[in-house]
Amino acid sequence: MKQFTIAIGSDHAGYAYKEKIKAMLLAAGHTVRDFGTHSDAPCDYPDFIRPVAQAVARGDVERGIVLGGSGNGEAIVANRIKGVRCGLCWNEQVAVWNRSHNDGNCLSLGQRTLSEGEALKIVQVWLDTPFEGGRHLGRINKIDQG
Repeated sequence: MKQFTIAIGSDHAGYAYKEKIKAMLLAAGHTVRDFGTHSDAPCDYPDFIRPVAQAVARGDVERGIVLGGSGNGEAIVANRIKGVRCGLCWNEQVAVWNRSHNDGNCLSLGQRTLSEGEALKIVQVWLDTPFEGGRHLGRINKIDQG
């Protein structure tokens, strides 16, 4: 399995899963940069999600994972950064499509919408799935032009 450098960040509503995912990633030999939050105290998600997306866009890390209650706001913040293709994934198949069709470089998850086991499986599938290229490459180029 390929080893990645992965940025991770969450708000308070995604903190517990962030810690579980981080532990899974480290155990698998990945390098993890944790941008916070570092507790379940209420906070504003853009403060932690934007730095993850910026690290992805700069190429400081190969992938990013962002978490919140639903994952929606987190995906919106991440996708505001040029060069980031963040997909909100709610099952393993959507994670496959995010990587294989969209060359997703950032994954968004909602802690309030998934079991812990589902979240961990989605992360693993997302990491293991390659980009197909081919007909999808032209679409990715059009996304990145805007």
